[in-house]
Amino acid sequence: MSKDETLFGYPVYPKFKLGEPRFPQDTFLGRYLHCLDVIDPRTLFASNRKLEESLQLLDSYKSGTAQNVPDKALWEAQKLKSAVLHPDTGEKVLPPFRMSGFVPFGWITVTGMLLPNPSWPTLLFWQWMNQSHNACVNYANRNATQPQPLSKYIGAYGAAVTAACSISGGLTYFIKKASSLPPTTRLIIQRFVPLPATSLASSLNVICMRWNEMETGIEVYEKETGKVIGVSKIAAKQAVTDTTLVRAFLPVPLLLMPPCIMPFLEKFKWVTKTQVRHIFVNAIVCTLSFAVSLPVALALFPQESAISRELLEPELQQKTSQTHLYYNKGL
Repeated sequence: MSKDETLFGYPVYPKFKLGEPRFPQDTFLGRYLHCLDVIDPRTLFASNRKLEESLQLLDSYKSGTAQNVPDKALWEAQKLKSAVLHPDTGEKVLPPFRMSGFVPFGWITVTGMLLPNPSWPTLLFWQWMNQSHNACVNYANRNATQPQPLSKYIGAYGAAVTAACSISGGLTYFIKKASSLPPTTRLIIQRFVPLPATSLASSLNVICMRWNEMETGIEVYEKETGKVIGVSKIAAKQAVTDTTLVRAFLPVPLLLMPPCIMPFLEKFKWVTKTQVRHIFVNAIVCTLSFAVSLPVALALFPQESAISRELLEPELQQKTSQTHLYYNKGL
């Protein structure tokens, strides 16, 4: 790939900048292309040796000892570091809970939630599985600048799962009891039950799992120097709000596309000939929908978000002359 090659008008491998995204974050398209890097499933297969080599290369660049290293190699090294290590703690995130593992490990629960006409045990089981996975992802990708006791997260997990099962079960119950609706109409509506249930439950999941951040605050810093100015509850509320909106939007294309596509595919006898084939096709449609919706949702807000100094606490405003400070929003 040539140095001057572009992608939607952006250089594919611009001049490397340590700690900066490969694409500009002031546009939705730039954030979308950046998110494709973040969720790249190929990073799941990188060995420990490859990770160590990437970290050493970035350290060499930082110290000025890396000579004549192509920008592509530096960007790929930083991409792997960002995909595997938490930006605040520097610790490895387990593969199922990385954003690059969200689709490869999450498609099973999404497929289960969209099974047609599920029984009560099936419905509650898949909602529990989905919210359990979401809770682990929320915890693994939280802003970790301020330590929180594990007991807080356990309580938040219980609240999130209870909300998910209650919302989903309640909607399904009322639809099944709607005897005035024709059976076909009830079946069609029931296909869309996971959408409001999952959207609301995912939002509550984020709020529950990250409630402590709003109580204690998160670190805000100057971007140019990296100097931490202090801890802000206002920035924490903005970070959690933005992440909640992302998780509320994520299920929309994910859970709208399969119910719209599957009725069309079910007209073909090959799809409905056996239950195994039907589930297999449904799984493919759900996985592709998941892969499409995830980067779109993540691109709604930049991970490294800015906040005006005037909006922060008065004691923080007095500590800097910068017009904007920055914080890690989390994913």
